[in-house]
Amino acid sequence: MGLEAYFPAWDQLSEAERALLRASATKRTAKKGTLLHNGSADCVGLFVICSGQLRAFILSEEGKEVTIYRLFERDLCLFSASCIMNSLQFEITIEAEKDSELWVIPAEVYKRLMDQSLAVANYTNELMAARFSEVMWLIEQIMWKSFDKRLASFLLEESTLDGSDTLQITHDKIAAHMGTAREVVTRMLRYFQSEGMVRLSRGAIELKDRAGLRKLAG
Repeated sequence: MGLEAYFPAWDQLSEAERALLRASATKRTAKKGTLLHNGSADCVGLFVICSGQLRAFILSEEGKEVTIYRLFERDLCLFSASCIMNSLQFEITIEAEKDSELWVIPAEVYKRLMDQSLAVANYTNELMAARFSEVMWLIEQIMWKSFDKRLASFLLEESTLDGSDTLQITHDKIAAHMGTAREVVTRMLRYFQSEGMVRLSRGAIELKDRAGLRKLAG
């Protein structure tokens, strides 16, 4: 399908604006693990996700990661074109978490659309507000919620995304998502296993007691 099937407010654009998007947007595929955007200096353009799954995360000077949000089919990623907004100075990295397909709209083209189209400007503001809400929620979780509750929530969310009770994920990867050390994750998962909530094996975690995990997650 073409860009019109995925771009919000397409029906509210003029014919000239639609022609501009068709002429400038490029289709891209990205294998799992591909780095698509690396910090505020890397202004590659606006991502429109057709399929797959992207992960946005921040990286500390010590190399510790924490996932701030995921992107799925029909999502737009503004931070990959953050140079169009002078007030945004986020050092966010974006990678393909699964094999993905996406449209890339050049940053200057999207900026022109924002200036010309009230519908695009309004949608951009709504999207920015939603992303900031996600970031604030994450900060609250890290600051005020104990790690066992956060980990239980993470496992349940991953199970929902994968559609399976068996997660093919390493302790290192969980640590990267949650901004902590692998040893902390391993210790808590072993506690979960002792309580019968999960079963651990090499490179995989099986959820055995979803009700128990939900109760713990609160």
